[in-house]
Amino acid sequence: MAAPTAPVISLEHVTLVYDQGTRALDDVSLSIAAGERVCVLGANGSGKSTLASVLCGLLAPDEGTVDLVGERVLDGGDVDLEAYRRARHGIGLVFQNPDDQIVTTVVAEDVAFGPENLGVPSDQIGLRVARELHRVALDDYAGMNPARLSGGQKQRVAIAGALAMERQVLVLDEPGALLDVRGRRSIMHVMDRMHAAGTTLVHITHFMDEALAADRVIVMDHGRIALEGTPDEVFSRGEKVRGLSLEMPFAARLSTALRDGGVDVPWTCDEDELRKSLARVCAHGGTSPQTPVPLTREPIGEPVVTCEHVGYSYSDARHGRDALSDVSLSLRRGTTCAIVGQTGSGKSTLLRLLCALEVPDVGRVVINGIATEKRRERRRLRGVVGFVMQHPERQLFARTVIEDVSYGPRNMHLPPDEADRRVERALALVGLSEKAESSPFELSGGQRRLCAIAGILAMEPRILVLDEPNAGLDPHGRAEVRRILAEVNGAGVTVVQVTHSMEDAATCDEVVVLNQSRLLMHRTPDEVFSPENEQLLRESGLGLPAPLRFALALEQDGAEPLGNPLTEDALVSAITTRAAASGEVS
Repeated sequence: MAAPTAPVISLEHVTLVYDQGTRALDDVSLSIAAGERVCVLGANGSGKSTLASVLCGLLAPDEGTVDLVGERVLDGGDVDLEAYRRARHGIGLVFQNPDDQIVTTVVAEDVAFGPENLGVPSDQIGLRVARELHRVALDDYAGMNPARLSGGQKQRVAIAGALAMERQVLVLDEPGALLDVRGRRSIMHVMDRMHAAGTTLVHITHFMDEALAADRVIVMDHGRIALEGTPDEVFSRGEKVRGLSLEMPFAARLSTALRDGGVDVPWTCDEDELRKSLARVCAHGGTSPQTPVPLTREPIGEPVVTCEHVGYSYSDARHGRDALSDVSLSLRRGTTCAIVGQTGSGKSTLLRLLCALEVPDVGRVVINGIATEKRRERRRLRGVVGFVMQHPERQLFARTVIEDVSYGPRNMHLPPDEADRRVERALALVGLSEKAESSPFELSGGQRRLCAIAGILAMEPRILVLDEPNAGLDPHGRAEVRRILAEVNGAGVTVVQVTHSMEDAATCDEVVVLNQSRLLMHRTPDEVFSPENEQLLRESGLGLPAPLRFALALEQDGAEPLGNPLTEDALVSAITTRAAASGEVS
């Protein structure tokens, strides 16, 4: 990579205050060189998205000086609107939420929208649209309405639209938040190629491992820059990073845990380096037998949700492909289930059927003993099933948090004291009791997510269904959601969640895998995430949980087999045990 050149973006003593008095940016100074790849990290509410909007010219700070691609757009707080207009021609932005970026009713037209407004010749526009749709694997979706796409597919449309504008600087605000494993990997490859070609990249993410590809990492906290340096420099300050509600990259967490356990390995953020060190520590001692794993199973225990040969299609289904085709499964009462699959595989559609928000075209869905095909019967499910949408914070509407959370119980016509009890319990469970009288719109992004979840929990459903509850949350927020779901499940509630995190799926009782609108697997995590299924999962746009993937790679490097560790704790235990047997534990 060529050495970075002169600054293409410069901020000096920038402060931005929102109308309610929140200092989203507080005396921020930074410089980004042409061709540099910068990753911005921080907890929800730290100022990352605000910084992104300033860097691409969508927001003008209240104080300071801002230079964007050779234009002084802000000088001592004085705005130059014409300079802003010129600067925006050189900077692109991929929004955190693709619905904020998609403006047309046809995918290809949406990708073409930006180049058209830049005055790009029509023949070049067509080439750009085809190139970028291919780059994000949406070639066959060019004629579709974006409104009918999944959240992850919409995100890829937004990314394609930004790439088609061929900007000098590209700012990406959580581009992988809604994408599956393959989608995130693809976007990282696209960013690699753009960086190699000289594009300046500013990447905002909650995936710590993605930050390792950057030249420089900036960590925000309460509107200020809390840490800055190379990835190794930043993540070497583990205690400081964790104190900012972030987590370490996988290799850093693993090497730290092993060192704490007495295993002689270097601290590192680099998985390859760690594996090389551990290959010596875990000397090869033979191979473990591999047993074929069946792909389906008979349900054990009382079913609470049953799908029988379910099929469903939208009116504008692409090439006649069903959203779901011949799906049969049963979920047991009181268990946890993860539904996984690549973007567009039918996960969200299945959730809507499980909540009786949609009725299958063929087959039937039975929820808690109630068939959903008749409207009268579906009414009986109110209060039985709680549905947390993909962006639950969008359902917030009331003046205060407590009013919002109270809406569901009040409409269930419960006695006032019972409704109050449920609301108080739900707020306590999500940790928002002290925010009861606050406006939900003054909460951080993570707190708004928790407020929306509390509104569903206050109805005390027996089945809780969630569509990507952790998407867009920082590590602390994700940990909070996991804690809440564990507590709810411990009280006997059946929890069903769509997730793109194989690590989250590995902690559930059951895993349902969808591929191309069909049921591929429905088994326990140990069975689904077995080495024998790795290729099948990859072909389905998925992968193995990071601990198991690391263990298998370590075995290929010459280490003795470590079994099938699906969690970091299990992996640390297996390595420590093997190291102890080799006399490598101090």
